[in-house]
Amino acid sequence: MSKPHIVVIGSGIIGIATAYYLAKNHGQNRITLVDRGQPMAFTSAQSGENYRNWWPHPTMVAFTNRSIDLLEEIARDSGNRINMSRRGYALATRKAEIDELVEQLHDGLGDSAEHLLRFRGGATANSYAAFDNPDWECAPIGVDIVQHAGLIKERFPSFDPDVRAVVHIRRGGDISGQQLGMYMLDYLKEAGLTRITGEVNNIDYCDGFRIEIASDKDNSSLAADRIVNAAGPFADRIAAMLGVVLPVRHTFQQKIAFEDAKGAIPRALPFSIDLDDQLVDWTDEDREMLLEEPNLSWLAEKMPGAIHCRPDGGDGGKWVKLGWAYNENPAVATWEPQLDEAFPDIVLRGAARLNPALKAYYGRLPRAMHHYGGWYTMTEENWPLIGPMGPDGAFMNCAHSGFGTMVACAAGELCAATIAKAPLPDIAGQLSMLRYADKELMLRLHKANKGIL
Repeated sequence: MSKPHIVVIGSGIIGIATAYYLAKNHGQNRITLVDRGQPMAFTSAQSGENYRNWWPHPTMVAFTNRSIDLLEEIARDSGNRINMSRRGYALATRKAEIDELVEQLHDGLGDSAEHLLRFRGGATANSYAAFDNPDWECAPIGVDIVQHAGLIKERFPSFDPDVRAVVHIRRGGDISGQQLGMYMLDYLKEAGLTRITGEVNNIDYCDGFRIEIASDKDNSSLAADRIVNAAGPFADRIAAMLGVVLPVRHTFQQKIAFEDAKGAIPRALPFSIDLDDQLVDWTDEDREMLLEEPNLSWLAEKMPGAIHCRPDGGDGGKWVKLGWAYNENPAVATWEPQLDEAFPDIVLRGAARLNPALKAYYGRLPRAMHHYGGWYTMTEENWPLIGPMGPDGAFMNCAHSGFGTMVACAAGELCAATIAKAPLPDIAGQLSMLRYADKELMLRLHKANKGIL
């Protein structure tokens, strides 16, 4: 009996990973990858290239832990082609009372919290392992909660002296998302993958699927037994072609990267997040001007936390990345980037609150600075959608808002297993549309996911 023809719509890291695990785990050799552009060239190209197992719910902790397991497997098998490193995530706050954050950690880790949470201070300060070594195989797991002023100053010398607590998520770090995608594509090429460059304009369903594709050269159609909607910010459009409404929205988020010629950020600094709300560090004159402009006054008012900073390019590099996903305005996703020319100054001044040495770049950002952005496609609860989608034979792997690269392996594995009708993990239903029937779970998620990146 011949294998079914499976068409994956979208060649970002999620679509590629789905195809990879279809071939690797289930022997599928009739896979076609369709995308308007080149692989990894749109949303995946804007990835922060970070990973962590920090979530306030055990389902997402289990999901990301599985994905990290698979990333480690690829790192070992490829001689670490994906440049996996592990210095963790450092969550900083000026609040002395962090019970709510600790409670979230307990919720996410479940029964494992008892031995994975470590409070560092006083007699336990000296046992807090350093993070000078980026080797992921040598790094500890669990979470170090540091509320010892001297230890914070010693280990995080670039941080604002007013920081009172640092929650150090140890199973987190950096990878090269592009190399991950290329590694999978190399495997798929050997497995017989077909790639088509063109935009899907319509899908008809009648005893299979007929996909209409438009390209610069011509229009064509493609027959498929199974389809996978991995179209990122255009996943709702693909779903609508089959009469399916996805509960997603899109926001455009931005980042900057630049060469840190002044050495403001230590190269060994973990991926660092300032959890606290703040007033952006404008001059008094600038703040008054902003307050006078109705469309800009919000920039002079309290801004949300979760601004992040990390070194980029490894220990021998000189670049840093800054990001701040403060945009909460949903919009229709477009192929053209929606860059705000004011963003670099905003994010720099915001990031300088946690790392004050960045103030040296006020008004002096390098000309070679890279300002970029991509669409966050998310459900209200900020969990992905993986599983059946509408008609028999249609599947989805989407809504990976801001965490697509880190969960790509587990998402691809789960979607592939669903298509192949293989045994699924216990969490599979909660990562599909089935979760919306669980009112208690949904109520908990809406409360718990506030503030999680």
